[in-house]
Amino acid sequence: MSLAGRDERYAWGMAKLETVSAGGLGRLPIRSRAGHKGTFGTVCIVGGCCSGQVRYVGAPALAALGALRSGCGLCRVLAPEPVIQSVLRIVPSATGGALPVGRAGSVRSAAAVRAVVSQAAVSHAVVVGPGFGGGLGVEAVAHRAWRGLGVPLVLDADGLNALASMGRAKKAGGATVITPHPGEAKRLMAALGHSGDPTHERSRPRIAAELAGALGCVVVLKGAGTIVSDGERVYHNLSGGPWLATGGTGDVLAGVIGGLLAQHVASGGGTDTREVFRLAGIGVLVHGRAGDRWAKVQRATGGMLAAELAEGVAREVERLRA
Repeated sequence: MSLAGRDERYAWGMAKLETVSAGGLGRLPIRSRAGHKGTFGTVCIVGGCCSGQVRYVGAPALAALGALRSGCGLCRVLAPEPVIQSVLRIVPSATGGALPVGRAGSVRSAAAVRAVVSQAAVSHAVVVGPGFGGGLGVEAVAHRAWRGLGVPLVLDADGLNALASMGRAKKAGGATVITPHPGEAKRLMAALGHSGDPTHERSRPRIAAELAGALGCVVVLKGAGTIVSDGERVYHNLSGGPWLATGGTGDVLAGVIGGLLAQHVASGGGTDTREVFRLAGIGVLVHGRAGDRWAKVQRATGGMLAAELAEGVAREVERLRA
């Protein structure tokens, strides 16, 4: 299906970008009534932290909720051994795997990399970064995932900080989506020697496209009016609002995109850049619409919990089925 919206092209000093409308993102397939949990794809979420006094358990759980509410059949969370049970108590519909840690609670590099590579081999998409913290183990996992795991990768949050630490990183080794907020985008831009303000409305499409071109991936530049670009196309999302400005909503988004990619791959779909761009755009669209629905029902512009946002994703995904 064509991605073209209005036939307009804009020059941003680097290339001409094709603008894509929400309608131009296309539809999602109807689910087979004969399908089962193995039919609709497996997502692996890698995150969580127990380093020192820091405990992050909500982020990977919310990403798992986003993936499951997007319609994937199975979700497995890999988190540091001391916190994996806490993650699974939040989202018991997921399964879990423990990442070995050292004395200070940081994940052990070699063992964590082996676990992620092993789980990727039986998954259809991998999400790396939600609440993952820092340290050499996190960097090792993010760098290995960036080289390619054989399935689509969504790199989020602390995974992006690890990517920025690589300096002038090579292009992604496989189908990849990165989901930076403006601060993370600024760090990536600095590492790549790029300039600009990722909060400036007129600059955001150019910045997203430049990052996508430099890194060989699809960029979801979050914020008011999230921008999605693969370096050649750009989608400016108009759904969502200030109700999304609360902790955890970005984790839900990473999971939603991972879930949509996993379902697509499990159904035999390809992972060319155009298709990854389309699915990332749909993920952003339904994420925003779920938030809009919450705001309408609650008659509120704030106070939403990220878990409530995840609850609304399934309805919005269903609205886009062909």
